[in-house]
Amino acid sequence: MNLPPKNILIVEDEPGLAELLRDYLLASGYQVEMIDNGLEVEPWVRQHSPDLILLDIMLPGKDGMEICRDIRAFSSVPVIMTTARVEEIDRLLGLELGADDYICKPYSPREVVARVKTVLRRVTPVQVDAESQSVSGIQLDEDRFLASLNGNSLELTPVEFRLLKTFASQPGRVFSRSQLIDQLYTDGRVVSDRTVDTHVKNLRKKIAPLQPGDDLIHSVYGVGYKLEVLEPSSTPL
Repeated sequence: MNLPPKNILIVEDEPGLAELLRDYLLASGYQVEMIDNGLEVEPWVRQHSPDLILLDIMLPGKDGMEICRDIRAFSSVPVIMTTARVEEIDRLLGLELGADDYICKPYSPREVVARVKTVLRRVTPVQVDAESQSVSGIQLDEDRFLASLNGNSLELTPVEFRLLKTFASQPGRVFSRSQLIDQLYTDGRVVSDRTVDTHVKNLRKKIAPLQPGDDLIHSVYGVGYKLEVLEPSSTPL
């Protein structure tokens, strides 16, 4: 069965650039909509639920940072931010607000299409059976609270299990520390970033003997952590 094409929303106030991106995305098989005013974005997203948003930071009416923050209050739609402001704080702030990626101008339209494909693959839920989920050799059984790597048992604390489950749910996605805190602690307690770092460190220590030479959980400097997607091993450990 053929799936319907993904719908991409381009939010860009430079008509020539928006049309160029539209043409490249259409040629790659996507449906495309365009908006050039920041005030129109949130109502449109609420009504149409796009599959991905290409969101410029500098927009009339409402800037991309504020738009991204508002969208994250009601939707997890993937957002790729585009900007000509190359200061590192803008890049990191965009990701901290819940963006999935960023691209700096000037850019190649082919690069944008490649990033769109990558992010859509990243956020597509991993297909797993009803009782467990498996990715990069990690097997998680939520009913019995068991975890294993390449068939070898991992003795995890409840927090470490939830941490690994969060990473495995969207392999390749960068999770900020604040996003991980929300997943690990649902009771509203105040937890520092250092606590998250400690849990990640402990989880890495338990994984390392079972996956020598491959660092499954990668640090993204200034942003957070992600689970690296690995090809299945050809030989058992």
